Amino acid sequence: MNKDAKRVEEILAAVKPLAAEYYRLTHKPLGVTGEVAEYVAAQELGLTLAPPRSPDTTPSTPQGDERVQIKGRALGENSKPGQRLGSIKPGAACDTVLLVILDNATLEPTGMWEAPYPKVIAKLTEPGSTAAMYAVH
Repeated sequence: MNKDAKRVEEILAAVKPLAAEYYRLTHKPLGVTGEVAEYVAAQELGLTLAPPRSPDTTPSTPQGDERVQIKGRALGENSKPGQRLGSIKPGAACDTVLLVILDNATLEPTGMWEAPYPKVIAKLTEPGSTAAMYAVH
């Protein structure tokens, strides 16, 4: 891991408790949920964060050729149903989509779900899908 990547991990580790405290005090997210979700997934699953503007992570395996797009959402007891996730773009260089659910009071993971990228895109773009209006751009 290079020096910049290590520093990014240190920053995310420091931001996580501050963002959780900000939410507890204001009941509003600080706006770092996606970055924290990527950090949590990397820590929990042994993934290596990729550079910005590329697929979110690559596995830390000898092959290192799987591309994972991570989407995060912080939820809690007062969360509104139907919260949206960030866009999933058709044609992206991606193999897997990973949804990371965080507790909005602590930003600790409460669940992770993984699906093959082609199946996610097929579901989002099928005729009559209301998800397509929100999730695919």
